[in-house]
Parts: sequence; structure tokens; C-alpha cells
Amino acid sequence: MTQTPTGLPFVSAEEVRERIGPKRAFELIERALLDGFDPSQDPARSHAGAGDGHLLLMPSTLGDWVGVKVASVSPDNPARDLPRIQAVYLLMDARTLTPRLMVDGVTLTSLRTPATSAVAADRLAAPEASRLVVFGSGPQAVEHVVAVAGIRELTSVRMVGRTPHRVDAAISELAGRGITAETGTVADVAEADIVVCATSTKDPLFDGSLVRDGACVVAIGSHQADRRELDAALMGRSLVVVEESDAALRECGDVVIAIDEGTLTKADLVGIAPLVRGEVTRRTDRPNVFKGSGMSWEDLAVAVGVAPTL
Repeated sequence: MTQTPTGLPFVSAEEVRERIGPKRAFELIERALLDGFDPSQDPARSHAGAGDGHLLLMPSTLGDWVGVKVASVSPDNPARDLPRIQAVYLLMDARTLTPRLMVDGVTLTSLRTPATSAVAADRLAAPEASRLVVFGSGPQAVEHVVAVAGIRELTSVRMVGRTPHRVDAAISELAGRGITAETGTVADVAEADIVVCATSTKDPLFDGSLVRDGACVVAIGSHQADRRELDAALMGRSLVVVEESDAALRECGDVVIAIDEGTLTKADLVGIAPLVRGEVTRRTDRPNVFKGSGMSWEDLAVAVGVAPTL
């Protein structure tokens, strides 16, 4: 652990991963919900224009801790050979609001997003699910494969992407982490037990009629109301689980557009908290969809795993 110029400890990306792997992140997200945390109490993510992009501000309170993630999104950064999204996390104790720790925010995001998906998928996928199809080839696609491999014994992992060399790179990275994957196609959805969508697309990735009843679909690629990875027909015939309904109506295009097109209603939405607590169970007579956009409490739940003892 290093220190900032003000003396506040800073936990680097490497240190975060040393302390919290995918399994621990899963446990931290699950425990927050089992302990009774209500995601509807989380403040809404706020957006602010800044420079050539915008900032995302994500505060939360969880037990003894308060935290806020400040993420910057600069669309032109890839052309500068810089990350499109950068972030830092500030952790404070809830009693005095004294800053205690700064944490690499990108690493927190790379851990908490797949961990939340895995917590949902562990309840929504069949116990014997073994065939995974992933749309996307970036870090979240890779981390979601790792997270799903932690909850199910996978016999087939297929990666679907628009850029062959990036798909190859993702497959190579997974091989280095002990997971065998291969290039897939949209047609593989028809045989998949679990489908993960982790892309930046604004339009549906596949015909939702390909998804079998009882299969689990996870979509986490955007947090914008005008973008979606899943079509309205799939949303309308599925059990749809979201992190929290109001957040989904603000930020989840898959939900918002399906409601606008008349295949889904707000009353159809199920929160992840009742799912985790066993108040709702997966369906075998229809697909099971988890649509996540990322919420502030998830970052805090994982950040607490690197926090000092109060």
C-alpha cells in the first residue's frame, strides 16, 4: 500500500487483486444483500459534463462505511492510447466521515460488475448449466467468464465479437487463467445455458427467440436508457431481474425500450435482493434475464474488503 501526497493510503490495482479475487468479490456482494441491504436506498448515479467527456459520481453507505467512486469517461482516449474510463474510489468511515483509504476504481469495477452478475446467475442458471456464450471481448467479457466459471462447471465457452484479433486476445488471456475458450457465433445462443452480453452496442445482439426456456441471460453492457443488447421480445417473455427497478427505469435501455414497445411493465421487474434472499426463484418455462447497469453499493461492498479495521 502506498500513500497519496496528503498521507492517505492508496490501494493500487495490483493490491486490490491480491486481496480480493473473483470468489471474494462474489461473497462480499452476496453478503451485503443477505444482510438486508436494500438497493433502493442507494443514491442515483449522477453525471456531469467535464472537459472532453463526463464524470460519473457514485456515492453509497453500507454499514460502517461510506464511499464514493469518481469515474471519468473520455470517448477520445482510446485514440490517445489511454483508457476510455478511469476511476478512483474514496472510502470513509460512516461515523465521522473521515477519509480512510483511496482505491483504484477501475479494478473495483472490474471485480464488482462480474461478481454481481455471478450472484444473480447463480440463482437464475440451471444447476447443471455448462455451456456459456459471451458477447464482447473486452475486460468485462473476460472477467465475466472467470466469474461464471466460479459458479458452474463449464464444458464450453464461446466468445462472440466484431473484431477477430480482440476475440483472439480475450481467448488467450482466458487460457492464461486456466479457462479454455473458442470463437463462437450468434447461432451458439440456441444451445447456450448461460449468455453474457458485455458490449457497447446500442442495438440488440441477437434474435431473442434463440434463447431457450430455462436459460440465463446476463446483460451489463450499458447504463444508458437509449442503448440495449437484448430485444424487447426476449425481455417480454423472460423473468427479468434488475438491481433495483427505479435504477433500471433510469439507466437500462433493455428495460426502458421493452416497456416503450409494450412487451414489459415495471411490475414485471424483480429486484436482485429478493432473488438472493430466495423470495423469487428461476423459471424453467421461460428465459431468466439479469440486466445490470452497476450501482454504487456494489463498489462499496467490494471496497470494504480492502478496508482497515475500524
